[in-house]
Amino acid sequence: MEHDRRRVALASGAVAGSIALIGFGVDSFVEVVAGGIIVWRLSKERHGEEISDAAERQAVKLIAATFFILSAGIAIESARKFVTGEHADASPLGIAVTSVSLIVMPILARAKHRVGVAIGSRSVQADATETMLCVWLSAIVLVGLVCNAVFDWWWADPLAALGIVYIAAREGIAYSRAEQLGDCC
Repeated sequence: MEHDRRRVALASGAVAGSIALIGFGVDSFVEVVAGGIIVWRLSKERHGEEISDAAERQAVKLIAATFFILSAGIAIESARKFVTGEHADASPLGIAVTSVSLIVMPILARAKHRVGVAIGSRSVQADATETMLCVWLSAIVLVGLVCNAVFDWWWADPLAALGIVYIAAREGIAYSRAEQLGDCC
């Protein structure tokens, strides 16, 4: 499902010229990277390897970095859209995808968080936070897409994208600081 959501969001964002929808799709790539980090971390544990604090910290740092990468790219493109006044078209498909994400992603985030707590993994809990970020992104992007489609507020799209920037940067900072303090999640 994640793969399909990412492709639909990116394609419909590209067709509509929506930076918020493209950012939403790119966040899915970020989630895949974070998921890969978690698979690496859990596979070590499954094969009987002790997960060192250093490996756990490294996994959380990598996940934090994904938040920063996402926010930087979207911030640049949002600023460009504001400066040029480039308008996004309405995207009914984007509205549908973000609506479905608002239903599915909270369930997934809660499940990931429970697993992270159960196994005492800060990196799995960080990945759950990344999934919860998707819920917030879905809501923000949905509002921007609907305002653009219904009211023709062209600026709602790059403004919604800046909401993504804020949330992603905030989470990246939180995980970076927590790891420096040794008290993540």
